[in-house]
Amino acid sequence: MDFSLSPEELQIRDTIRAFVEREVMPLEPEVLRSERAGGPGLDPEVLNDLRLKAKKMGFWGINTPEEYGGAALGPVMSAIIAMEMGRTFVPFSFGGSADNILYAGTEEQKRRYLIPTIEGERRSCFAITEPGAGSDARNIRTRAVKDGGDWVINGEKTFITGGSEADFVMVFAVTDPDKGANGGVTCFLADRDMGWKSEPIPTMGQWGPASLVFEDVRVPEENILGELGKGFELAMQWIGQGRYMIPARAVGSAERMLQMAIDYAGIRVSMGKPIAEYQAIQWMIADSQVEIEAAKWLTLHAAWRVQQGMDARHASSIAKLNGAVMANQVVDRVLQIHGGMGYTKELPIERWYRELRLLRIFEGTDEIQRRTIARNLLKGHARLGTIGE
Repeated sequence: MDFSLSPEELQIRDTIRAFVEREVMPLEPEVLRSERAGGPGLDPEVLNDLRLKAKKMGFWGINTPEEYGGAALGPVMSAIIAMEMGRTFVPFSFGGSADNILYAGTEEQKRRYLIPTIEGERRSCFAITEPGAGSDARNIRTRAVKDGGDWVINGEKTFITGGSEADFVMVFAVTDPDKGANGGVTCFLADRDMGWKSEPIPTMGQWGPASLVFEDVRVPEENILGELGKGFELAMQWIGQGRYMIPARAVGSAERMLQMAIDYAGIRVSMGKPIAEYQAIQWMIADSQVEIEAAKWLTLHAAWRVQQGMDARHASSIAKLNGAVMANQVVDRVLQIHGGMGYTKELPIERWYRELRLLRIFEGTDEIQRRTIARNLLKGHARLGTIGE
């Protein structure tokens, strides 16, 4: 069993780390100033310039197939890159990617939606969550009714990431109420000019979701993504494919903050000596390191299973639950070590504190992950004591 990275993988990791330190981290003060003034984190043009710089280095479409111009680095390398990107709170991501379920489209749908999204000409959002159906996606109420050659959609979606910026949406609606999630939910590609509206939802962090309203939105038959009635399977494919990416980014954030705590503990003097010499501080640092390492390997194991073509749902739920809880515990300790300064907006710790709290809610709450893990064990879908199976 070899846990080492190949020379190529090490080079990619180190190149990404250098890019983040050289190009992205210096923008952090600007992000903080802008957000304190109520503005966006960064001007879109600045983010676009960063993406173009990364593209010149070969980092474009990290997980996008080579036939579409991507790097196709695979799940494990994508997780490692996410860890490196998590070291900064600047809202930057590499360009050249698209939602995985768009690859299920027809050739015409790929021409109109997939390719422009990869090239950065269009922006999408994924809409399944509703006011009464969050983690319980099977309980969606948005309806689509056939009318001639069109489907007429009515309903509301909420907490949709990118909903205010997207020009088209992958929206999930019930097309057969009798079947429900078992063959009665369909995914539609709906352009904004078809009539749906969005409204931003203020949050405690910098995540800017939106509510989407569909009132008699007419979508042509050819805009069904995948098969009629097979939308729930597509939704689960979207949700499950990258669930390990959430704890991956959490690992990077926690490592960056723990290093801040270590550095601060060495220079902050209390009662005549650096606080790093006090056992209370040492134990917080030690516990954080242990939890970060555990989350890192659980995450990489889930990514490895995906890369091997194995069922990674159970491993991804474990990684997501562990990583989300870990990040919140670490940021709380780091804030405590910094004392009053950690509570101020002069340092980014309080920002991370608010931002990381989201990890325990979106793409499956802690409670849903626990339910999934327990159910898999109780029903025999997963077994204890297995390695590499």
